[in-house]
Amino acid sequence: MPWVWLIIGGLFEVGFTTSLRFVDGFRNLPWTLAFLVSVAISMALLEVASRSIPMGTAYAVWGGIGALGTVVVGILWFHEPAGTVRVLLILAIVAAIAALKLTS
Repeated sequence: MPWVWLIIGGLFEVGFTTSLRFVDGFRNLPWTLAFLVSVAISMALLEVASRSIPMGTAYAVWGGIGALGTVVVGILWFHEPAGTVRVLLILAIVAAIAALKLTS
């Protein structure tokens, strides 16, 4: 179950990074609230997961999920570039996350 919490926490990290794009200096209240709720849930789930998963592994996986998800959101919704090298580097992040899971 800790891995499930960690994955969900990583997804909420994507939520807070995406929300951060719209907070407008924390003047846009709905997006600011979305950011604050997402970051609180994300950090809480990282803490819960790190009770059973080594902190270094948990943080690397959590951050990797957040980075990967944020890049994917950027490509799909904000039309950021998706060149070959960028996609290969994203796949390297996925491989590193999977390897950390396998070694835990």
